[in-house]
Amino acid sequence: MRLREGLTYSDVLLLPQYSDIRSRTEIDISTLFEGSHENVYFRIPIIASPMDTISESAMGIAMWQQGGVAIIHRYNTIEEQADLVRDVCVKGVCHVGAAIGTSGDYLNRATALYGAGARILCVDVAHGHHILMKEALHKLRQVFDNAIHIMAGNVATLEGYNDLVDWGADSVRCNIGGGSICSTRTQTGHGVPGLQTIIDCARSDRNVPIIADGGIRNSGDIVKALAAGADFVMLGSLLSGTDETPGDIINTHDGKFKSYRGMASADAQMDWHGKTASLEGIATTVPCKGPVAEVLAHLERGIRSGFSYSGARSLKELQRKAKFIRQTSNGHQESSTHILGL
Repeated sequence: MRLREGLTYSDVLLLPQYSDIRSRTEIDISTLFEGSHENVYFRIPIIASPMDTISESAMGIAMWQQGGVAIIHRYNTIEEQADLVRDVCVKGVCHVGAAIGTSGDYLNRATALYGAGARILCVDVAHGHHILMKEALHKLRQVFDNAIHIMAGNVATLEGYNDLVDWGADSVRCNIGGGSICSTRTQTGHGVPGLQTIIDCARSDRNVPIIADGGIRNSGDIVKALAAGADFVMLGSLLSGTDETPGDIINTHDGKFKSYRGMASADAQMDWHGKTASLEGIATTVPCKGPVAEVLAHLERGIRSGFSYSGARSLKELQRKAKFIRQTSNGHQESSTHILGL
């Protein structure tokens, strides 16, 4: 058996190139959802993940205010989720997403969410290259025609990306098992390193947005994902612990913390299903980080700097000009701040 290599974000660097960019304000990092019903520009290419410790109404409002978008999670009743969407829309937010599944009452949920104001529906399952996804996408198109943007995933291969597009997805979440609290790869033995997934899916002759979802730890990883072909990144851990995430603050002698958990963790499954099945995530706590606007501003500065190092003023220019280089494990160590390890 001949095996090919799969690259992670830590395996590569982008080569610095000549730049005539005098100010990072010249750089436009906006990107586009070419929806079936309308085109929507987002000022920053960042989507908040549909997790119950990340995205409810406060995150939906804050993400829109900062130029991104949030996907309201589905781990609640239809009425509760619709109320969260309605609350975001009442605050004047023009675009908010909401997650649904592929079985059970997903069509009733989708209808209620559309009625509440959601115009982005995220078909949110761990393994998106699946017959249930195919059937759900076909049914959603029959019911809603082109009135909604359908985001679907997750997939890890070019074949998966192509099929979801052909089945009716307007954008595709790409990556399986790379999230900081996801254990899918160790539990199932399946997955593709996150950057490799984006490189592979970007080879497609289809043309809907690629959303790099999972494994992104800093603004440098965001730049690498975008350079490799992603149009957006979806973030969970980088936004965790912010003021806008759901959940109470936990006061300890070590400081203030908030909960953060994978939706396939035992904690999440027990809360929402009353039982556990395949455990493919963990639950933990993270330090409180303050307003999400500050986190996003920090990430945006790093992204703009990254574009500048490649001499790129836009996402499309970055993708045309980007040049990757492999780095060794020692190179990876050298790339980080390493004085404390000496």
